Amino acid sequence: MILHEFSQYLQERNQDLIVNKTTATKLLCEWIKFVINKNPKNHVDKIVHKEICLAQNKSGDFFIVGKSESGRVLVNALYNFALSYENYIMSKWLIDKNPEDFNK
Repeated sequence: MILHEFSQYLQERNQDLIVNKTTATKLLCEWIKFVINKNPKNHVDKIVHKEICLAQNKSGDFFIVGKSESGRVLVNALYNFALSYENYIMSKWLIDKNPEDFNK
């Protein structure tokens, strides 16, 4: 359920990933920030509010922490999903490439 919501967010921002404007892990932080900063309206929002804490330092870097063991499992699952989605986008991009395309 939560991964589904996050995957929809990634799909909406798919073009930004393709043109290398951002990364899936940065989008994960943006999505969590978006969900945490709004009033929880559904089960996904309520779970994210209850289980995940998002902190930001002065340089703008984010730190995602699970508030409990289940929150840590959720953060780990979301992070791994973001990485796998990024790998998926890269593999689709590489399909029509040849080794000589990478020579200088």
